[in-house]
Amino acid sequence: MRALRRSQTSSSSPNSPSSSSSSSSSSSSWIHLRSVLFVVTSSSPASCSSSDRGRLKSPWSRRRKKHALSPQQWKSLFTSDGRLRDGGVKFLKKVRSRGVDPSIRAEVWPFLLGVYDLNRAKEERDAVKTQKRKEYEKLRRECRRLLKHNSVSFKLTEIGGTCQNGDGGSLIQETDTSGSEDVVSARESLSSEERSPDAEYSDEPSSTLLEGDDGSRRITNADVSALNSESSDSDSSEDPEVIQESPSSEGREENDPDVSSKRNVSPSSTEGLSKLRATEDFSTWQRIIRLDAVRANAEWMPHSASQSAVSEGRARRSAEAVGLKDYDHLDPCRIFHAARLVAILEAYALYDPEIGYCQGMSDLLSPIISVIPEDYEAFWCFVGFMKKARHNFRLDEVGIRRQLNIVSKIIKCKDSHLYRHLEKLQAEDCFFVYRMVVVLFRRELTFEQTICLWEVMWADQAAIRAGIGKSAWSRIRQRAPPTDDLLLYAIAASVLQRRKLIIEKYSSMDEILRECNSMSGQLDVWKLLDDAHDLVVTLHDKIESSF
Repeated sequence: MRALRRSQTSSSSPNSPSSSSSSSSSSSSWIHLRSVLFVVTSSSPASCSSSDRGRLKSPWSRRRKKHALSPQQWKSLFTSDGRLRDGGVKFLKKVRSRGVDPSIRAEVWPFLLGVYDLNRAKEERDAVKTQKRKEYEKLRRECRRLLKHNSVSFKLTEIGGTCQNGDGGSLIQETDTSGSEDVVSARESLSSEERSPDAEYSDEPSSTLLEGDDGSRRITNADVSALNSESSDSDSSEDPEVIQESPSSEGREENDPDVSSKRNVSPSSTEGLSKLRATEDFSTWQRIIRLDAVRANAEWMPHSASQSAVSEGRARRSAEAVGLKDYDHLDPCRIFHAARLVAILEAYALYDPEIGYCQGMSDLLSPIISVIPEDYEAFWCFVGFMKKARHNFRLDEVGIRRQLNIVSKIIKCKDSHLYRHLEKLQAEDCFFVYRMVVVLFRRELTFEQTICLWEVMWADQAAIRAGIGKSAWSRIRQRAPPTDDLLLYAIAASVLQRRKLIIEKYSSMDEILRECNSMSGQLDVWKLLDDAHDLVVTLHDKIESSF
């Protein structure tokens, strides 16, 4: 994602640092293709016989005849001490095949997203809640401190003032004026602590997200990133309070004699500069988060009546508490929604500084905060979601490349005729489904469809985390084993559903891309899961063994 924005700002900022992984020509074509993707809104037999296929039942084939997990069923799944029966096996089976009733999603999702262990009793979960609330509040305090610092820095820059600490390292450095304007000081008296713990808020993905519609959006992480592009796909940072130094710092030192001289002064000076640059990175994240938040649409409103009824006074207090600007054109519910988005996204940027904030992340948070009323719990649900999805936002693009390779492999194994056609069009790398991968089908499905798909996907991932997929779920495994990559099978299924059209009518990658973008609102999520099931059953072992 960040490489995209860097390429888009290269004309105005020719000296901005490039990604460490984009030196090759193939990487350059990658970046070009990404910009195209975001601006433009079976002949091979299956590995099992048709007779075998007839005996296999998809867990979603009768979804319309089933009811989602109900409040009564949910309560019946717990023992007297508030522990899920059988380690959560029955619970995950039900969610996987039926989804969750909207009235209990706020209770169920923290279990699906790993906030609460499936084997914990209620008393243990209550202790975890208390601890996680404190950790989130600590992150928010640090966010407000940095917001206030950035505001002071901007004001001093305006009057030409300077400020240095005793070690000689500059604590306040001139910052981008346009960025600072969007990071005004939040009044301490209107901090998030003033909001009630159960403050409800929702957001929906911005209609312009991922489209790079203006310069301010496109520089989301042009110079920002406390990202180590060589790191492995590890879980989020264990130290949420530490903002790591941007790897681009070394490059800046070579062209900045002042920085070089300060580097040679003393270890304390080095530490001061490191903190300074980390603060600058976070300042840029804060600015772009606010831009994205006020652009978020209101698709969530019909799905969260209580949150859409927030008072204007409460909405404005929340907006001021996070330093939100330019929101007078929004209804109170959308102001409140934007404020919650800002609070949680910038807390995540501190929690996981390797990823920070990147365009598209608000798309993923939006459904979560429409369902989860308390900010701290929504934050930890988002953290659980991002343990898998965070790799979509790595600067080195390893996560995205891996997923596109899997989609390509699925199509190749399932439909060699279609794959050969894609090869002729030089589209076998499946970059045309890039958007689907990055924001997990969020743009192609309605709000409710997105939630249904994600719940099934989360149930699969929860089963794998709990070790259920290899033991207690043996009967389910015979039908379709839980997989971390269910989304990719669904994406491949959406392409295979259009195989005839692609083969007979499309003669360029751009045409396939337009077809994929036109899927929005045209997909049946349960039919999609049915087809994905068939692909998992027939190809899972083959695909898994090749990666």
